[in-house]
Amino acid sequence: MQSKPAKMPFYEKIMNPYIQSLRLRTLPLSMSGIILGGGLAWKSSPDLMAEWRGIIVFVLAICTTLSLQILSNLSNELGDAQKGTDAEQHGRAAYGLQTGAITEKQIKGMIWLFLCLCILFGTALIYSAFGSIFTLQSLGFFALGFLAISGAITYTLGKHSYGYIGLGDLGVFLFFGLLSTMGAFYLLAQTMTWEAAWCGTAIGLPCVGVLNLNNIRDMANDQEHGKHTFAGLLGQTGGRIYHTILIVGCLAIFCIYGHGWTLCILPVWAWHLWYVWTHTEKLDKQMPILMFSTLIVSILALF
Repeated sequence: MQSKPAKMPFYEKIMNPYIQSLRLRTLPLSMSGIILGGGLAWKSSPDLMAEWRGIIVFVLAICTTLSLQILSNLSNELGDAQKGTDAEQHGRAAYGLQTGAITEKQIKGMIWLFLCLCILFGTALIYSAFGSIFTLQSLGFFALGFLAISGAITYTLGKHSYGYIGLGDLGVFLFFGLLSTMGAFYLLAQTMTWEAAWCGTAIGLPCVGVLNLNNIRDMANDQEHGKHTFAGLLGQTGGRIYHTILIVGCLAIFCIYGHGWTLCILPVWAWHLWYVWTHTEKLDKQMPILMFSTLIVSILALF
């Protein structure tokens, strides 16, 4: 006799839709730039992580970027739902709002929650790094924080969402690559180097690759709903060429700057590119692979 499937506990029924909308699999990607920038700062001054200030700044930077990523995920889900873009998509995970498990009012409440967390963690981060929130450096980082929050919310949400006019790739590159890496480096080291800037450029490329893979997968649906992405402009073949350039370019920049250990990821990324070039379906399975491997590359670059 077949056993009956176990019933899901009541709290899981309530929490699962919310957890789905957080898109936890994207979080390792958001930490890549912070880990890379923090690690480079630690290498330039090993005493940093021996001090409480360095540890606190690093932890708060991680908390801030995770909050920003989740804020972006929730805003993205709401924006696409309001525009009807995610109504009947296949080959990808369905989130809480799309399945009807949570309402617009509930997801707006989550957006406000993580907006507050971004402000709370960001303010604590700036104060811990500079000892005041009223210095010129502090005000500069508050301005960058405002841009990051605005970028997270307006990617697909609102009438003038930049993700619908082909600027999503640029936004990801700036926020997940340059700002994340260089910001973490400066907050810890209180200075800037060309190495940090180029490493931020390098790690930003596979981050853009994650978005590009998403856009290749959703190309037909996006075009149908008026969402103009850079991959959509390039087409299926052009999008794959662009994807290859992003992945190869990342390793090339790291190697030029002496971070040869990043080549350890080459077998994984070679297989990833083969899969992207030879498959038109099930590309969603490659998303977590590229996300986690990008995090690994950010760690390898520190050796």
